[in-house]
Amino acid sequence: MKKKKPKITLSSEYVLLIFSILCVVMILLTFNTNMTAGPLRSVASYVLVPLQKGINQVGSVVTGWSEKVVNLNEVVAENEELKEKIDELTTENNILQQDKYELARLRKLYKLDEKYPEYDKVAARVIGKDAGNWFHNFVIDKGSKDGLKVDMNVIAGSGLVGRITSVSANSASVLAVIDDTSNVAAQILSTSDNCIVTGNLQLMNENKIAISKLTDSDNKVSPGEKVITSNISDKYLPGILIGYVDEIDTDSNNLTKSGTLRPAVDFAHLEEVLVILKLKGE
Repeated sequence: MKKKKPKITLSSEYVLLIFSILCVVMILLTFNTNMTAGPLRSVASYVLVPLQKGINQVGSVVTGWSEKVVNLNEVVAENEELKEKIDELTTENNILQQDKYELARLRKLYKLDEKYPEYDKVAARVIGKDAGNWFHNFVIDKGSKDGLKVDMNVIAGSGLVGRITSVSANSASVLAVIDDTSNVAAQILSTSDNCIVTGNLQLMNENKIAISKLTDSDNKVSPGEKVITSNISDKYLPGILIGYVDEIDTDSNNLTKSGTLRPAVDFAHLEEVLVILKLKGE
C-alpha cells in the first residue's frame, strides 16, 4: 500500500504574514522598479480597484444607515416635543373652555342680580351635595362670617333655588324647592291667584314641580304663566320667580286646581348661587 502524503497546513497567522510580505514587496517594487510598474499596476487594477469599490460601497451603505439612524432619532425627539406641546395646548384649551363656561354662568348671575336690585346679595360656590342627580340639598362655601343666616333665600339661573337651613362659620346648607320636604307659598304673576309649590324628586325626573291649592275661579291661568313667591310666605321674599305653569287641572272639589310647573333653575347643574342678605321677617 502506498503511503498517503501528509497534508501541508498553514495556520491563519502564517497566511496573513505571507500576504503581508507580498504586499510590502509589491509596494517596494512599485516605487523602485519601472519594469514591474506596468504589470503591478495591471494586477492592482484587477485586484485592488474592485476591492476598493466594494469597500466604498460598504462605506456608503454604512454611512446611509448612520444618517437614517440619526434622522430617526431626530424625528423621535421632535415627536416627543410635539406630544408635549399638544398636551400643553390641550390643557390650555380645557382651562379656556372652563373659563368660558364660568364666565357665562357669572354673567347669568349678574343678570339675576340686576333683576332683584332691591336686595343685597353675596355670591357663593356649591361645594357639596346629597346623593342623587339633583341639587335638592347642598352646601355652599359661604357662612356666618359672610353674613349668612338661616332662612335666607338662595337664587340662581333665572329664579328661586331655595333657602338656607343651617350655617357654620365658612359654609351653609341649602334646601332646594324641589326637595320632598319643601313647600313654598306662591302665586300666579298675571292673576295674583295663590297656590302652593311642593317639591317632588320623582317629578324632577320630568323637570317638573307640583302645584296645588290654586284658586283660579276665573279660569285665567294657562300653561306658560309665571309662578312667583307670594307675599304671604313666611320664609321667602315676595316676587322671586319659581317657574312656569306646565299643566293645570281642576281638583275633585271643583274649588281648587292642581298641576305642575317647570322650574326656572336647572337643578341638575348648580355651581354658583346668590344668597339674598335679607330675611323675610326683616
